[in-house]
Amino acid sequence: MNTKVLEEIGLTEGETRVYLALLKLGSTKTGALASKAGVSSSKVYKILDRLEKKGLVGHVLKGEIKHFSALEPERLLDYVEKKEAQLSEKKRLVERMLPELRKQRGLGEKSEATVYSGFRAATNFFRGIVDELGGGETYYVIGAGYGEGVPGLYDFFYKHHQRRAKKGVRVKMLANHNVRDTLVETVWLKSEIRFLPEYLITNMEIVFYRDKVYIILAGDELVGFLLENAEAAKGFRKYFNMLWGMSEK
Repeated sequence: MNTKVLEEIGLTEGETRVYLALLKLGSTKTGALASKAGVSSSKVYKILDRLEKKGLVGHVLKGEIKHFSALEPERLLDYVEKKEAQLSEKKRLVERMLPELRKQRGLGEKSEATVYSGFRAATNFFRGIVDELGGGETYYVIGAGYGEGVPGLYDFFYKHHQRRAKKGVRVKMLANHNVRDTLVETVWLKSEIRFLPEYLITNMEIVFYRDKVYIILAGDELVGFLLENAEAAKGFRKYFNMLWGMSEK
């Protein structure tokens, strides 16, 4: 069975392992479940909570102990249909924004735009953040993730956040809901992190500070688009603040 399909519809690797383990075990306590799924006992409760919110897992109390079980596999279809409905709603929101966005086109200062392709070029922007910002300054991230199949990206961000924190540069981040358990440990240094609700997960990462906005797409290779425009950065800051209020800790 190709379990990657479950990750493609929005489950994390940990959620996939726990869900499949529950299907095999039936009603069970967390100890046996953690062992079967190959996840730590400290993480299994968080994963189960997310699976319950997705409508894929339920629990009952036997005495004072919770026993968890996977709901019928058909609930996966309900989950996908819900995501499709949420995506349609986001599309309608964008459509309503288009007239105002068209008015904004061509207004304001002249912009400079640059495209970066390849691992070294695309990650150079993050090296520049640490070089340019001073201790106590902050940059902002929307949709943080590590892409799929990009060798070296995880290790790069581990070292980047070490370097950033050492200089005292802060980051305020809205990470994708599905990377909650896979963020590098160093990202928590000198940072504020919240998680986008599942229906707002994005496949691109938007990073901005001062008058710079950097948009990264992680496909077969990294591609980054840098826009240097103060008004654009200001607009993304407003967008970030709106999403921050809708996000989860």
